Amino acid sequence: MEDIIVQVTPPQANDLDYLKRLAQQLSNKDLTNYSISIKKRSIDARKRDVKINLTLAFVEIGLAIAPIQYFNGKSVHNAEVIHIIGAGPAGLFAALQAIELGLKPVIFERGKEVRERRRDLAKLNKEHIVNSESNYCFGEGGAGTYSDGKLYTRSKKRGDVNLSMQWLVHFGADPTILVEAHPHIGTNRLPGIITAIRLEIEKCGGEVHFNSKVTDFCIENKALVGIEINNETTVKTSNVILATGHSARDIYYLLHKKGVKIESKGFALGVRVEHTQALIDDIQYHGSEYIGDLLPPASYALVEQVDGRGVYSFCMCPGGIIAPCATNEGEVVTNGWSPSKRNNPYSNSGIVVEIHPEDLPNYSKDNPFVCLEFQQQVEKDCFDAAGGTQAVPAQCLIDFVEGRKSNDFPRSSYQPGIVSVNLANVLPKMISKRLQKAFVLFGKKMHGYYTNDAVIHAPESRTSSTIKIPRDELTCEHVEIKGLYPSAEGAGYAGGIISAAVDGMKCVKSIAEKLKEH
Repeated sequence: MEDIIVQVTPPQANDLDYLKRLAQQLSNKDLTNYSISIKKRSIDARKRDVKINLTLAFVEIGLAIAPIQYFNGKSVHNAEVIHIIGAGPAGLFAALQAIELGLKPVIFERGKEVRERRRDLAKLNKEHIVNSESNYCFGEGGAGTYSDGKLYTRSKKRGDVNLSMQWLVHFGADPTILVEAHPHIGTNRLPGIITAIRLEIEKCGGEVHFNSKVTDFCIENKALVGIEINNETTVKTSNVILATGHSARDIYYLLHKKGVKIESKGFALGVRVEHTQALIDDIQYHGSEYIGDLLPPASYALVEQVDGRGVYSFCMCPGGIIAPCATNEGEVVTNGWSPSKRNNPYSNSGIVVEIHPEDLPNYSKDNPFVCLEFQQQVEKDCFDAAGGTQAVPAQCLIDFVEGRKSNDFPRSSYQPGIVSVNLANVLPKMISKRLQKAFVLFGKKMHGYYTNDAVIHAPESRTSSTIKIPRDELTCEHVEIKGLYPSAEGAGYAGGIISAAVDGMKCVKSIAEKLKEH
């Protein structure tokens, strides 16, 4: 039987008997002998009466429901080896895909295993100590593990997207991620899921090596023949997936030094703004009586064109916390995360400005680092402006727009602390002026959003890679170096957990096809 789409009130969305009666009326069919399930769920809050959009699936009682495609592990102890650099979502899902295809994955991760990372994050938050190899960006599970775990993707490769989501359920994620339009796991639940994935990889014969940083690439005749680990051990290899993430700047410099082609890539940079969640709920749900009961903490998505560049919300975290995400001393970086219940009292989102390489004053076609250097300078300037710790420069929203230093702050979830700074004197003018105009426009779209009870934290700078590592569209191999497979966010081919996972899987399939031919 075909799926049926209905729009209902929040209370009706939880009443399966009502939904079945409604679907029967709409379809003019007797559904007595069918069981009902919700296949897709989204919220429509465009009008004052908030509605829930549901896609209902029906299965005849007695017939089997299509099962989740659980991960199909097999022994690869003695199989052909592929090497993977990085244990973020691209690296881990590449390893799972390799096992399903009968290949043995060997992962090298510069950081620590997921639970050991917590000690370093605690030092970062409480003592302002940055461990350049273990932080919010580096370590098992990558940046997404301790910074939210949102699973939304615009990727059109639905087969791999659905499979990667089902694998997450297999390893412990709530099955509702398969239903919600904007699924979310939560920082509190992801570590356990990541650990389960790694244990399965090892059980099947794969290997995961922590504290193992790639320090050199061995290249002969335009082909990769090995990688060096920790400046001491050389591993022979001819197939490497490079899944190092967008903050592994040393990898870009190493590739450039080795003569491996890389290119500058546009990205976005701005600030992270924090409101109370109660305010965002009231704005988005129009004061609905179901707030806090039948409606989840509200999110928002905002975008404007300002002086020829997009200004938009990024990584919006309902019921979330702002976290310190620097990867080296001498810089500050903000990001946001939410627990699975999204039940913290604050809401935060990056508000960022689109940047093209040619926008920058030192732009040159021959300089692949033009955006990266700009990003680094902003992070350093903010570090210096806030006093040289992991505290960040901050300002109340209206004060920022009107150019006044804030004398008092309502609160901040950013644990290392905030320092009152006039951000227009710290951020580049091309950023600050567009943000000031955009916030006024956002306030007209969301009445109540433009308030001095909102606090701006700077900078939000790690939105995506500032470098692209070019690869062949069909084979996923680097355009010049055989055996090197640039993957996911760090190479400029993904933008989140699921898209990174899908890209890692795609690279493995390309390697498997090449090995078959040989």
